[in-house]
Amino acid sequence: MQQILVRWYDEALKRKSQFLSELQQFLRIESVYNNSESRAMAPFGLGIAQALEHMLMLGERDGFITKNVDGYAGHIEMGDGEELIGVLGHVDVVSPGNTEWTSPPFAPEIRDGKLYARGAIDDKGPMMAAYFAMKIIKELNLPVHKRVRLIIGTDEEHQWRCVNHYFQHEEMPTMGFTPDADFPIIIGEKGLLSLTFTGQIKEIHSKESTWRLEEFSAGQESNKVPDLAIAKIEGDGDVFIVKELFQSFLLEHQTHGYAEEMDTGLQLVLHGVAHHAFEPNRGLNAALLLSKFLQQLSLDFQGSQYIEMFNQYFTDSFFGEKLGIAVTEEVLGSFTINVGICRYRQDGESSLTMNCRYPMGVNPDGLKERIAERLASYQLKLTNVEHLPLHYVNQEHELVQKLAHVYEEQMQQPAQLLTTGGATYARAIEVGVAFGPLFPGRLETAHQHDEHVEIDDLIRAIALYTQAIYELAK
Repeated sequence: MQQILVRWYDEALKRKSQFLSELQQFLRIESVYNNSESRAMAPFGLGIAQALEHMLMLGERDGFITKNVDGYAGHIEMGDGEELIGVLGHVDVVSPGNTEWTSPPFAPEIRDGKLYARGAIDDKGPMMAAYFAMKIIKELNLPVHKRVRLIIGTDEEHQWRCVNHYFQHEEMPTMGFTPDADFPIIIGEKGLLSLTFTGQIKEIHSKESTWRLEEFSAGQESNKVPDLAIAKIEGDGDVFIVKELFQSFLLEHQTHGYAEEMDTGLQLVLHGVAHHAFEPNRGLNAALLLSKFLQQLSLDFQGSQYIEMFNQYFTDSFFGEKLGIAVTEEVLGSFTINVGICRYRQDGESSLTMNCRYPMGVNPDGLKERIAERLASYQLKLTNVEHLPLHYVNQEHELVQKLAHVYEEQMQQPAQLLTTGGATYARAIEVGVAFGPLFPGRLETAHQHDEHVEIDDLIRAIALYTQAIYELAK
């Protein structure tokens, strides 16, 4: 076979201006999940549908085969042959959050060599990099003897209904990768268990109190550490004392917020720090911190039950210690738990959604039963379960070996094989790994305010993805 010599990085660099122009246009689309807009060909909202169509339009314009699978997902295809190589990304993004951005989240801005926007690193930027890798292979007319599909998901940040629907109708790739995590190569991912508990907390016995908790809310997505929590309390207590206590509490915990007087009480607002749920200890969970403050007050029975639950089982316990389910093993690491969505109404239904990531050796059914037993004493029942089993690819598999060769050849560094608590589309296919885009030592800003990516890193990623796709498909 004739040796093909390509200067991969130079080819990526030639297209830098076009790449940035295309990416910035793509990032302007507000592709956040919106169930209220669900309709035919837009099951997850109009913004997400627009983003999917935008990518497919680029593929059609550039001469690729494209397909929209009922608005749930789509693909851009090149090459010929029996075997199919998959590259999986997603157009949906998490909400901008409640912390103010330096620049608007859907108005991409370049500062100091970094591109700032929601989706810059998760996952619009990397997916566009993978698309440009396919463009380079096509434009250079490199010989490939397998088909390659860029599979475009639309519900990655929620329930993965996109890829579930897609693979009910479309072919499963033989192997592939997702540009939605870290370099060098992630070969293992923890299992993911999202649990929702609901119930109306009733007064079992009378309790003398100064304050009544009327409402408590925090979080919008279970896979994100909530960065804002709000509580409304009413009663006969001294408003001034509570405001003073709250300010002291905020100073002590080095965060900010405020207490606002209402007609019959106070509204307490506390700001935390958002982070991806697979590392809950690296964020500042506003719900848990506000509940810690509220426990200092004399609350009514129902309110104190809801708040006590947090402090009994979740506050300062990111690895399941208080629940009695902490476990660590050598391959995938430690169990983690993130309290992501909290809702309480004194006169209505209350709920709690948590996001658990478990390593090898853990029975997910036993895990949810153990947690359900604990929360039953607080009048909350398990009402919804979403589960993604853990995923692992043997390091000797040709997929891992070829990607390692590409990384080591271009980066002149060892391709360390990693595992993660994150959930990527790598587990949506039978043999899949995560390959970038975040390089070692770079700051992770996915799911945070001021999300950004180093532009030079995206250009390097294009070079890596181009060679990787070629090596897998030649």
